[in-house]
Amino acid sequence: MISMVFLLLGMSVQEAAAQRKKPSRRQPNIILIYADDLGVGEIGAYGQEKIATPHLDRLAKEGMRFTNFYTSTPVCAPARCMLMTGRHGGHSYIRGNYEMGGFADSLEGGQMPLPENTMTVARMLQRAGYKTGAIGKWGLGMHYNTGDPNRQGFDYFYGYYDQKQSHNFYPTHLWENGRYVSLNNPPFYVHDALKPATATDADYGKFKGKEYAIDKMTGKALDFIHRNAAGPFFLYLPYTLPHVSLQAPDSAVQAYVGKFAEKPYFG
Repeated sequence: MISMVFLLLGMSVQEAAAQRKKPSRRQPNIILIYADDLGVGEIGAYGQEKIATPHLDRLAKEGMRFTNFYTSTPVCAPARCMLMTGRHGGHSYIRGNYEMGGFADSLEGGQMPLPENTMTVARMLQRAGYKTGAIGKWGLGMHYNTGDPNRQGFDYFYGYYDQKQSHNFYPTHLWENGRYVSLNNPPFYVHDALKPATATDADYGKFKGKEYAIDKMTGKALDFIHRNAAGPFFLYLPYTLPHVSLQAPDSAVQAYVGKFAEKPYFG
């Protein structure tokens, strides 16, 4: 997993300049976007010319770019543990994905949980008076153990606890503060492979549902921002895109038809 991080501070350049002239106690709102498997060259701000990323490009232009930002373990769970705790790979409690359970809903087991009372960035900001939210893919424990994000400094959580579940962008459910939230999608195994010799465009239809998890999570993120607009708030957005599976709404796919010399993906 090679992920891209965007850090947004809720303060304009003009506001920052004004604060240098006149000290203020106002704390900035913080939004941390963690894009799963997004390579450094895959947005316009870092040289991409075929994929349109105007909003991210604007954030880069008006904010701060991290050009020497690395993880010492480029796989999901340990990278997230390091991000949350500030510990490098040698000192991090979680050093591998340590998958528990399986892909089926009935086997949802998550990954090795963060220990109780871990000092996370969310806990630190919570103690400083921030409202804290995590929306997206957690991967550091389930709601019934010490890794529960609500026990690790987050006032609010919505999304996937188990990173295996997050391979499907049309899941049967997501989680909200420990509550199972059903989505209007049929259960299916997202890693089923198609046969190259016989596969048709219609065969890809079985990997589609009616409620796209990314849209659901974005809606919850906007709600969190609106509810806490007076601040200060910390919103951690570990989005699952563009990690596999390669599922996207038809409208998003159509915008890129013919722009790349590519072969069909059969799983």
